[in-house]
Amino acid sequence: MATAKAAPKPKKKAAPKTDKSQAKAPPKTAASPEPPPPPKTESPNPATGVPPLPPFDTLLSPEQVKLVETLSANLARAAVTAQGAIAEAALRQADRPAALTPDPFHVAPALNEVMTRLAAQPDRLMRAQADLFSRYMDLWQSAARRAAGEEVAPVVTPAAGDKRFNDPDWASNPMFDMMKQSYLLSSNWLNSLVAEVDGVDPATKRRVEFFTKMLTDAFSPSNFLMSNPAALREAVQTQGESIVRGMENFAADLERGGGQLAISQTDLAKFKVGENVATASGKVVYQNDILQLLQFDPSTEAVCEIPLLIFPPWINKFYILDLRPDNSMIRWLTSQGFTVFVASWVNPDRKLADKTFEDYMIEGVYDATQQVMTQCGVDKVNTVGYCIGGTLLSVALAHMAARGDKRINSATFFAAQQDFAEAGDLLLFTNEQWLRSIEQQMDLAGGFLPSQSMADTFNALRGNDLIWSFFVSNYLMGKEPRPFDLLFWNADQTRMPKALHLFYLRNFYKDNALAKGELTIGGERLDLSKVKIPVFVQSSKEDHIAPYRSVFRGAKLFGGPVTFMMAGSGHIAGVINPPGANKYQHWINEQTCESLETWQAGAKEFPGSWWPYWGEWLKARSGDQVPARDPSKGKLKPLEDAPGSFVLVKSNEADAG
Repeated sequence: MATAKAAPKPKKKAAPKTDKSQAKAPPKTAASPEPPPPPKTESPNPATGVPPLPPFDTLLSPEQVKLVETLSANLARAAVTAQGAIAEAALRQADRPAALTPDPFHVAPALNEVMTRLAAQPDRLMRAQADLFSRYMDLWQSAARRAAGEEVAPVVTPAAGDKRFNDPDWASNPMFDMMKQSYLLSSNWLNSLVAEVDGVDPATKRRVEFFTKMLTDAFSPSNFLMSNPAALREAVQTQGESIVRGMENFAADLERGGGQLAISQTDLAKFKVGENVATASGKVVYQNDILQLLQFDPSTEAVCEIPLLIFPPWINKFYILDLRPDNSMIRWLTSQGFTVFVASWVNPDRKLADKTFEDYMIEGVYDATQQVMTQCGVDKVNTVGYCIGGTLLSVALAHMAARGDKRINSATFFAAQQDFAEAGDLLLFTNEQWLRSIEQQMDLAGGFLPSQSMADTFNALRGNDLIWSFFVSNYLMGKEPRPFDLLFWNADQTRMPKALHLFYLRNFYKDNALAKGELTIGGERLDLSKVKIPVFVQSSKEDHIAPYRSVFRGAKLFGGPVTFMMAGSGHIAGVINPPGANKYQHWINEQTCESLETWQAGAKEFPGSWWPYWGEWLKARSGDQVPARDPSKGKLKPLEDAPGSFVLVKSNEADAG
């Protein structure tokens, strides 16, 4: 086989000889130093004629070079930390069962229905697209005028209360301002398009609205490092250290969540139950499978004869009523001369998976009220039900009314629902497909709903406040979560027994059986109109868990005298608002009104806490004054000091065994 020979290399030409006498340089003198060598230059690119850029390191000062090197090293550290955390999480997840469904909230069928309806209305879709294009034209014109030096008003602004774009650069920097307005135009357009579709079942449309909002919130430019001016500024100022800290926070949250991201909302290490939260003094005077009964020490020499028993929600722990001495409802009530008892619910494990709603009524309301009456030597007790604890108390009242049991003298409800027809966004999580999925999840967990599942659901209702704000602060900016007792309590979730939780979701949220008079429990068909005792109903104007419209509907179901009032703020701050804080406001209308609109029209606004108003109502129904009751000297033998042991049980997998 022939091969081509390499061409011979050309011979180097010898340099021409020169006359040495002519080439000899003149002698050096002190007065004529050697000139510096000329700077190195490179020939222009023969193809373009453009000289190449000088070396990068000659453009920066030594300090700037060091800054770039440090930033690069920190970015590399951050990347390695994130990769390691993700790999570790993947290994943990590998041993777990596959996801029950790729669409756990079953939004796909609803989304398909809405999109099909939109496709059947091409004229509406064309108008919407034309409107979006017109708005973008306005934005581009506005940006051009601003670039020319004009003062122009923004085309679109964030909604009131939207904190994502509070940083000044979102308005002052033209690039970030354009990015913000472009996002707001697109997200508002998409959310409005879904909200305005007609011919779709309202519940189906609301489901799509909710998840469209979740999607558009997730894609906010504030949630990404390269499009968040505050995060970029922090990264530059710290030479990348903020990104390293953020990835360390990310890794720690993955570790804490057992391979699933559990975003830290506060510094959990700063709080300890019984030491700096839940510190009101008292005793555990009774205990059964599902609760410990706490009696708190009196702070007055005399107390009202009829004691007060509070049923908090079993989804959370009781110490929302006793976070700090200055905002403790328990301490305030004892200072007003009430004997205060609180049910501290168990954090159930798989051994309690079969506990039913009826068990919670019998072992909870019936048993606890009997023990309180025994301890105080009385035949009546006043009660409070908070949130789901109020729903349980309502069921017990209807059951007692059916049996002629008159042990409960009055009932107060904090943010509690009896009629779930307008129960807010939580209704979106209670269709039959979702309930079957959650039942499978509880079966895999051993017969209970893991606490993180409930936490994720509640956080999703306020994603920007409870998810994305912490995502940005913790991971993009590398900040440590601040100590906050309320968020510590919020993170201290409890598990849900399967039988109890499914009954609650199906019979209340899904079927609204109590309000319809269709609920039978403990052998009795329940009718709230037979409940004739005095009832006080508190609602909150901004409550997203128990909307005030829903609470008002429930108040109308009782057959006796009902006092309805509305507080400012939301599900927690609307309830936990001590007089000394001088915060928010409340509205009172003591007239009986058939509609919420009529009640609102006649309601008077008062500044500050509603506690004193309720305290007067409660005192008028609490009997004569008697000597203060010492929990250690009652008929029930104290078992341990408050806050008891049930409240200390954490919701991790080891505790659920």
